[in-house]
Formats: sequence, structure tokens, C-alpha cells
Amino acid sequence: MRGSDFAELRAFAAIVEHGGFARAAAHLGMSASALSQTLRNLEERLGVRLLNRTTRSVAPTEAGRQMLARLTPAMAEIDAAVAQAVEQRQNPSGLLRLNVTRVAALHFLAPLIAPFHHQYPDITLDLNVEERLVDIVAGGFDAGVRLHEKLAKDMVAVKLGGEVRMRVVASPAYLARHGRPSTPGDLHRHRCLNYRWPTNGSLYRWEFECDGEKQEIAVEGPVIVDEPEVLVRAAMDGAGIAYLFEQQVAAGLADGRLLPLLDAWTPPFPGFYLYYPANRQMPRPLRAFIDFARQQAEQGA
Repeated sequence: MRGSDFAELRAFAAIVEHGGFARAAAHLGMSASALSQTLRNLEERLGVRLLNRTTRSVAPTEAGRQMLARLTPAMAEIDAAVAQAVEQRQNPSGLLRLNVTRVAALHFLAPLIAPFHHQYPDITLDLNVEERLVDIVAGGFDAGVRLHEKLAKDMVAVKLGGEVRMRVVASPAYLARHGRPSTPGDLHRHRCLNYRWPTNGSLYRWEFECDGEKQEIAVEGPVIVDEPEVLVRAAMDGAGIAYLFEQQVAAGLADGRLLPLLDAWTPPFPGFYLYYPANRQMPRPLRAFIDFARQQAEQGA
């Protein structure tokens, strides 16, 4: 149906509902003469007379009455659909599916869940936590959260929070037995706690930078895991040196169970980004979440 077709049908229904051209024209925000021409166009296009007109009143013909009987519920459904769309624009609702890494879920998104739900109670937040990179479109996700370096070039990226930092840590007991490394190269002589990438099974090479010099160190040690949170406890218990996000070891550093190492070699870097396809219209729940996350980041700055 063309837009002009719908306008003509709505004009016909308004004339019958309001009992005449003048009142219907005022309701529709148009002149009575323009409304009369609209009805004539409809009748000519259909080839049937819809209204009987007199100088005092208008009334639907039998054809007009039958058509109006079917038009009225259909137009009510259209009006309800438009009203619902406006309501969702004002109060976003529905399901928001995000694919996120474990670190992002635990340390960046988890603190947002309760306040986000309080502000947007009609949005259901569905977090799928995994380390491997996935095709968020094929997976049916609205967006993902990853470090900026992991993002595909055809994605729109929105920064979440500030910079992040990796920390090299060990327990006081471990350092008392084995000493402290002074440079990244010294790690080859230490018991290091390894992390295996779940994406391809390779071991993570610890990354360092100082005064423009970059190094990647392949470390060795007594344990290899694909769950980095395990390394926090292992490091606290003296099993070896760990390389983890600052958020993961903040409590241990604060209470002295862990001590920082090689800080000059682990500067901050761009943190996590929420990303979504550039060629897709943004769902209202996603727009609400992005605005909320930005607001929280500004308040915490």
C-alpha cells in the first residue's frame, strides 16, 4: 500500500467518525476542500461511491459501510503499533545480547548490571561470556566487548571506561625464596604462571614496553590454565609470578598478599570497547546501554 492510499482511507474513516467534512478536516489538520478532494480521489480509484452527501449530512453507502467495518480494526492495530513504537523509544525494552570476555564481564560490566536494571527495568541483559572471538552477527548478538586490538575493522567501536593495565605480581613468600626480576628477560629464570589462549591453544606471551622498547616474553613455569582467575590464587599462594589485569589483582596488591614487579614495563593501554556492525540499525536497548555506560564512566572519572 502506498502512503497516499493509507491517507485516503484514513480520511474516509475520519469523515464517517466525525459526521462531516468540516469536523474531520479539523481533526486531520487540513482544509475541508482538500479533504473533499482526497475522498473523490479514493472513490475514483476504487470505482465505487463510499459516501452519500447532502447539504446537511454525510453517511456511508453500503459499500462504504462494509469497507469501514473492516478498516476500523485494522487502523486500530496500526495506531496501537505506532503507540508501542513511541513507548519503546521513550522507555526502551526488550532483549540485549552481548558477547564479552571474562575480564570485561567480571570487572567492567558486572558493576553496571544493577544500576542499569534500575534505570531500564524493561531491558533484559543477556551476557554470553567467552574468550574466543566470535562473529556476533552470525551468533545473534547485538554487540560484543573486547580489547580494541581484537576488533574487526568493519565494526563501530565505543569505548567503555578508561585505560587498563597489566600487572606482574608475586607473593612475598615467593620473592623471599627466588628474588625479584629486574627486567623482563629475568623472567626466564623464574617460575611463571602460564595462560593458554582458548582460541588456538597457544600460550600467551607476556607483553612489555618501556621508553619505546617493546618485548614479548615466552615464560615457563609449573602451571598452565585457560582460566586466568585461577592464577590469582596460585600467585597469592606462592606458586610463581603471574601476569594479569590490574583489576584481577587489585585486592591482593591492596592487602599485601601480592607485590608488584616490573611496573616500569607495564604502562596503561586502551581498554575495552563495545562494538557492533556498522551496517545495522542500532536497537533501542543497545543505544540505552551505550549511553548509560558512558554516563557511568564520566561519573567515575
